[in-house]
Amino acid sequence: MTKLELIREISSKADITQKVAGRVIDAMLEVIQEAAGRGDNVRILGFGAFLVRQRAERQGRNIRTGEAITIPAKKVVVFKPGKNLREAVNRNED
Repeated sequence: MTKLELIREISSKADITQKVAGRVIDAMLEVIQEAAGRGDNVRILGFGAFLVRQRAERQGRNIRTGEAITIPAKKVVVFKPGKNLREAVNRNED
């Protein structure tokens, strides 16, 4: 699903214009991005959580030369789905 398709679906379900739905989605994404940038976790009950994790420094290899390199530590964002989302994904498996 693309952002435009998401806007159309939300617009239809919430009975609002696509313009308003687009602004709401943009605002939500901006808030999540700002929170993650500060290192905060964002939890949406029943949906899931965007968690900021610290990845340790580690050793890797340069694919071209085979030379050992050090990959620096960094923060990453991971998504952990909530119970309702996991159940929805697995509901129609047969």
